[in-house]
Amino acid sequence: MPSILVVDDDPPQREIVGVILEGEGYRVETAGGGRAALKAYRRDSFDVVLTDLKMPDLAGDALLDALIREDPAACVIMMTAHGTIASAVEAMKKGAFDYLTKPIDRDALLMTVRRAADRVSLVRENRRLKEELEDRFRIENLVGSSGRMDEVRQMIRRLAPTPSTVLITGESGTGKEIVARAVHFASPRRGGPFRVINCAAIPETLLESELFGYERGAFTGAAAAHPGLFEAAQGGTVLLDEIGEMPLPMQAKILRVLQEKEVRRVGGNTPLTVDVRILAATNRDLERDMRTGRFRADLYYRLCGLVIPLPPLRERSTDVPELAEHFLARHNRENPDRRILGITPAAMERLVQFPWPGNVRQLQSAIERAVVLSSGDWIDIKDLPAEIRERPISIGQVDFEIPDEGFSFEGFEREIIFKALRKSDGVVARAARLLGMSYRTLQYRLEKFAIKKEP
Repeated sequence: MPSILVVDDDPPQREIVGVILEGEGYRVETAGGGRAALKAYRRDSFDVVLTDLKMPDLAGDALLDALIREDPAACVIMMTAHGTIASAVEAMKKGAFDYLTKPIDRDALLMTVRRAADRVSLVRENRRLKEELEDRFRIENLVGSSGRMDEVRQMIRRLAPTPSTVLITGESGTGKEIVARAVHFASPRRGGPFRVINCAAIPETLLESELFGYERGAFTGAAAAHPGLFEAAQGGTVLLDEIGEMPLPMQAKILRVLQEKEVRRVGGNTPLTVDVRILAATNRDLERDMRTGRFRADLYYRLCGLVIPLPPLRERSTDVPELAEHFLARHNRENPDRRILGITPAAMERLVQFPWPGNVRQLQSAIERAVVLSSGDWIDIKDLPAEIRERPISIGQVDFEIPDEGFSFEGFEREIIFKALRKSDGVVARAARLLGMSYRTLQYRLEKFAIKKEP
């Protein structure tokens, strides 16, 4: 239960309030004056402080100032007589949660303390989630130990502290939004909001009002003024995801925001100053789009100065085991009743060998699917999606020396086909997959070498 500090220089009043709260299960401590209360709070930060307004050694409003100065999240309820209600209201303007009038009504006391305790719990949960989010998107927590990912982390460290616009490029699924969040949380704006808008997902007719907001009566249904994304992100960061899909007329307006730091709501005439950092992301070749007239040259040159290019997963395959284990560990944290011990070496080899056209997002989906389908404690080849499970594994360069006297290539090929058939129990389709060829191609070779399907 929440802890409550009751502060009053009147012992009977202090005792009555304490008994009522203890009867509801709260942990209660009392103090006979403001200085004693301050000392107790420094020793044990209480969830809620109930303090009398008028006290001889340190008045309630002075205690409030001291508590908020030391702990801005301090939750203080003022207790006051009818004649000093105005002072209690003034205390609320300074940061008090609420006030109660004496004589204290039991129901009003319990209701106010309950609301205060709920708010404290909510504030702490929000703080915990924010810290967890910041920790999750710390630069050091970007998964991957390859040289390519080291380069990405180095770029983030160099660009995050600046106010400059950054363009993040890469194929779909490479983690552009995650990198954008890492830039935000490593920047001086980390305490501000982070807002994302997908330029490809919103119709052109709605995109302007989403970004810039609108005034009342700007269009049918606009019953009240509404701030846009840039206003909502004041003091923080905006990510324009898939900016390459943005219509040309909107590109001109985004350029104005970048240059003037101003927006104008739909239906409005007054420019509004915005303090936001803009990040952009795309999977398109913006330079090519600029040459073909699909993307504005002035906006392109405004964006292309600082670029973080993200490599596709096939170009950093050494990171696949680390990423796969990361996604598996996340599943185990979120589903403690269905824990998977790990991924078998054979299954991991398949994951490393796969080219991942959908990049990290596809790998995450494959692990989630394998976890659901796995009937044991380990993810094995049979649990992987068919396109991964059935893809032939490249064995790289074969260490084979051709004899000086030469050898029969057809005999060598015939022996390889025999081995594949034996391994697949004579099933031609399976043998074809082992050899990395189509069923029809293997069938042709079987006829060529007069090999029976069941050796």
